[in-house]
Amino acid sequence: MRQAGRSLPEYREVRQGVPMLESCLRPPLAAEITLQPVRRHGVDAAIFFSDIVVPLRLAGVGVDIKPGVGPVMDQPYRTADDVARLVERELTDDALDPIREAVALTVAGLDELPAHPGTVPLIGFGGAPFTLAAYLVEGRPSRDHLAARTLMHADPETWRRLTEWTADLTGRFLRAQVLAGASAVQLFDSWAGSLSLADYAAHVAPSSTRALAHVADLRVPDGEAGVPGIHFGTGTGHLLPAMRDVLGDAGLTHTAVGVDYRTPLDEATAVLGGDVPVQGNVDPALLAAPWRVLEAHVRDVVARGRSAPGHVLNLGHGVPPETDPTVLTRVVELVHSL
Repeated sequence: MRQAGRSLPEYREVRQGVPMLESCLRPPLAAEITLQPVRRHGVDAAIFFSDIVVPLRLAGVGVDIKPGVGPVMDQPYRTADDVARLVERELTDDALDPIREAVALTVAGLDELPAHPGTVPLIGFGGAPFTLAAYLVEGRPSRDHLAARTLMHADPETWRRLTEWTADLTGRFLRAQVLAGASAVQLFDSWAGSLSLADYAAHVAPSSTRALAHVADLRVPDGEAGVPGIHFGTGTGHLLPAMRDVLGDAGLTHTAVGVDYRTPLDEATAVLGGDVPVQGNVDPALLAAPWRVLEAHVRDVVARGRSAPGHVLNLGHGVPPETDPTVLTRVVELVHSL
């Protein structure tokens, strides 16, 4: 998952004294952080180091990431007037220059890895429109996203304007990454699990489709296949088929659905119809368990993943910062042995 390197001492060293969003927007630093876990663990792909709210910052929205809190906006955007002023902001092509530069530096670094020269792809990363909108409406992280869900129903037209705007921000963000050399994209919907299936289908799926459609016409670096897309959410076991449909509706032809640690992969595969590759879903909490417990869990995840036509073995959410890096390397070695 994204921020795979944040448990590494080398990550803490290069980030020392540098705020989170600034580290995302310094291309050499973002590239270095992306490369660190690939060098350390020998994983099969890199995931671009960034943050969900980076496109908001690049569009001129006042947002900061407060340590121990998360993204905090300069104000909550909860009224039609608030949203009308907000959507006047534009994410310009020039504003994306640091992202393109960071991706290009990362791809060059991956091509030069001694152990795997030219064989490790980069997965681009972007926050889903609902999660961005939820942060904007709430003004900060929230457990239940009541204000966002209220706006969704109380003023659906304002909600639509807001989520179409966030969709275009994320879409341009992802497109810039692919054009600079990323080989796939992942849309990360942190807060979609707070929604019912009906609300997701009516008020969220259209904007996620719109975001991913920004890369549907692109090709991976070999110039043949379309850009693969992965759609991941937290607590979204009840939304998996709808999230799969978003990928298809966006026009992506090579797709996978990310599954968090709550839903076993064989159950997810059955719900998805048995014909969709899956990503996941080792429980991050077990990274701190005794090795025999973690090993049994990883083997179980691999076994359940065999029910799908393809399986990207991964965590079911982010890497806890306190994780022992040697445990992650050992997990990678175990998976490669299988």
